[in-house]
This record gives sequence, C-alpha cells and structure tokens, in this order.
Amino acid sequence: MAQHAPADASWAEPAPLDPRTAPVPRYGTGSLADVLPAIATGQGVPGLRTRLTLEPADRACVFLVDGMGWDILRAHSAQAPFLTSLLDTSLGGTGQPLTSGFPSTTATSLASVGTGLAPAAHGLPGYTVLDPDAGALMNQLRWQPWTDPYAWQPHPTVFQLAHAAGVATSQVSAPHFEHTPLTRVALSGGTFLGRLAGEDRMDLAARRLAAADRALVYTYYADLDGNGHRYGVDSDAWRGQLAHVDRLAQRLAEQLPPRTALYITADHGMVDVPTDDAHRFDADEDWELRAGIAHLGGEGRARHLYAVPGAAADVYAVWREVLADQAWVATRDEAIELGWFGPPRTPVEERVYRRIGDVVVAMNGTSAVVATQREPKESALVGMHGSVTPAEQLVPLLEVRT
Repeated sequence: MAQHAPADASWAEPAPLDPRTAPVPRYGTGSLADVLPAIATGQGVPGLRTRLTLEPADRACVFLVDGMGWDILRAHSAQAPFLTSLLDTSLGGTGQPLTSGFPSTTATSLASVGTGLAPAAHGLPGYTVLDPDAGALMNQLRWQPWTDPYAWQPHPTVFQLAHAAGVATSQVSAPHFEHTPLTRVALSGGTFLGRLAGEDRMDLAARRLAAADRALVYTYYADLDGNGHRYGVDSDAWRGQLAHVDRLAQRLAEQLPPRTALYITADHGMVDVPTDDAHRFDADEDWELRAGIAHLGGEGRARHLYAVPGAAADVYAVWREVLADQAWVATRDEAIELGWFGPPRTPVEERVYRRIGDVVVAMNGTSAVVATQREPKESALVGMHGSVTPAEQLVPLLEVRT
C-alpha cells in the first residue's frame, strides 16, 4: 500500500493535478477511431466522417499489434529494424503517432477502431464499467457478466459499412476471437478467418488483399501485450516478442499485391509500474480510498469510481488529496467536458453517460491504483496501461504502399 507522507511543518503536500492539464485524445483528427473511416472513405464507402486524411488505396490492410505504443517502439529500434524504418523520415518513413483515446485499453480501443467512433458514442469506456441496469460491474474485454452485445453497442462497424458498399472485407485473427461479443460489436463485417500462427495470418491477409479489386483486411497480434503485462516492457521476453512482430510485419509487407496500403498500428502503449508501495496504491487496503465507493471500475492506470448515493463529492475530494500529483482526478461531467471520452463539449449518449464513473481517475507517472483482494491477477501485473500519458496513449500509424 502506498504510504502517505506525514504531516509536519517542514513537508509540503504536493498540489493535486488539474484535470484540465491532462493530455486529450485527438478525436476526429488523429485518433485510432479515425483510421478505418479515412481508409474506407478512400475506397468509396459513404457516410463516414473524419478529418484524418490518408491517400486512397483500392486495397488496404490494418495490422494491429496489441500493446505496441509509439514511445516504446521508438525506444527499441534494435529489436524492430523494419518497423523503425517506417517511422524514420531519414529512411523514407512517414510514420506518425495517433492517440488511442481514453482509456487506453484494449476493449475501448478495438471498439474505436472497428466502429470509427469515440468511446462516448460506442459505449465501451473502460476495462470494467458499471452496467446501470444490472447494478454491477461489467468486464468489457471478457464480456462478463453477459449482456446483449447489440444493446450495449448498437452502432454498425466500418467493416459492415464497407462490406455493404461492395468492398471485400475480412478479419484475420486467432480462431478463438471469432464469436466473442467484443468481435461481434467492434470488428464484425465480411468474413472472419481464424489462424493460430502469426505467420499464417500474414500470408492469408496478403492473399485476401489480392483476391479482390477493392479489399479491406484487418489482422491482429496479441502476444506482445501479454508479455508486457507479465514481464514488463523492459524485459527480454517483451523484446523477443517485438522482434517477432517486426518479422511478421515485414513478411506481410513483402507480399502485398499492387495498389495496396498497409497500416501498422496498435491499441495502446504500456508503462512498467514498480512493485514498491510508493507506486501502488491499494484501494482494498487504504481506508481513505475505500470510503464512499460502491463499485471500483476500470483498471490500475484508469479508474471509474462509482460512489454510494450522496458520496460523490467526498470521493472526488479524497482521491484528489490522496493521489495529488500521481493522478488527474475529474468528475464525470468534467471528464466529458474536457474531451476524455469524445470531442470536447460533445453530448454523450445516455446509455454511455451512466457507465462512466461519478469520478474518473487517470494516473500520471508510473503509479497505479490496484485492488489486491478484488483484482488479484490485474494487481500483480508488471506492465499496465489505460491512462492518458504519452507512453500509453500514443500509438504508431506506419504505412507501406505498393
């Protein structure tokens, strides 16, 4: 449990971070939610809106690598020479950073990618959020407890719109993802093709691109994120996985048919959270952080706090005081107004508004709010993500064209 500094005249309490200073996702101009709309618009798919401009291509592929943030990729160029060449302008690269959105977590980001919408619209605003109708937390990655996916996220995906417009659309991923609720509400449309090995996915993605005059193919790799969570992004295991990802990306790029654009991106970055008490605030052990909380949502780096009736103001004040310069703490309305979940001052759909915490917490630095009793597995992770820091929020958009 993080230790609170003693109160004495010689020690000054750090001032709480102002939520207005938190980095804000570039919804509508340079976020993950803008990638597929920009691609599909260039293929003639109507009805999509974004101010991100990408050169049109008859065939397009998005290769999403879970957990490959912009900062950590640039810090590990030795393990990723091919990917580095795509972002190094001196080598002809045109790579640029996008923002993932908030929270910078897989369920939220994949929904943003697939629907082309910000979290305020698609309605997956965190790892675990309150289902107001059930009065319980819902894990949006594992979809537990079960709720109707299409009631939870009713908007069409970009893949569905592209397929309806005559674009040959495919998702090439691990077989076990085919029927998951998250795939159904975020990534469905066209044909799902399951392959276990990463090499097989790259080869099949290339064949699907070549099989049609207009094609949109999505493929995904998860193991980099898993190694980061278990061992940290400064581990040999993580570096080995990045080297493997680099080889997969080059394998796919070398097989692209003519008139193709390949975009390599990620859903979030990651930071390593030290295991000492100074960096891990335990919400199950700290009586101040427990007080007034009915449900503790989100994850270690991005928390949704659902207060017992009448306690929201006190929860807000206490968390701001306890975390001080370790986190940006905002009320629900502040976070929405500032543009954390969608463009600033954009109305949030009512079904989504009630899923956002009374208080929203985005961690700074390398600290986390864990819950060792309620979330023992998540609390033991080395690498974490979810917040708005550049290390978590910035993701690459790397491009290869033929």
